[in-house]
Amino acid sequence: MTEWMAYESVTGPLGPRRLDALFAMLTATVANTARGKGTKAAAPKDFMPEWDRGAKQDWRDMLSAVKAYNSQIGGTDHTTKGGADDGDA
Repeated sequence: MTEWMAYESVTGPLGPRRLDALFAMLTATVANTARGKGTKAAAPKDFMPEWDRGAKQDWRDMLSAVKAYNSQIGGTDHTTKGGADDGDA
């Protein structure tokens, strides 16, 4: 799960949630129809979020993110004592 979350943080959401590219194209189209003469045309890349922030996360931060996601989807925590503060996951 942690690896998928890390992958998504670099490449963006997977599956049906990957609508950012579609909306970037749509937004660029709308922006270009409303632009004035002599104004630079907008490109979809102008509206794409930057997914890879290059920040390295500590394993504790990653575990916290996984636990938050697990809680959101109604999962259960099977780690020792509900955490891995001492490195026991």
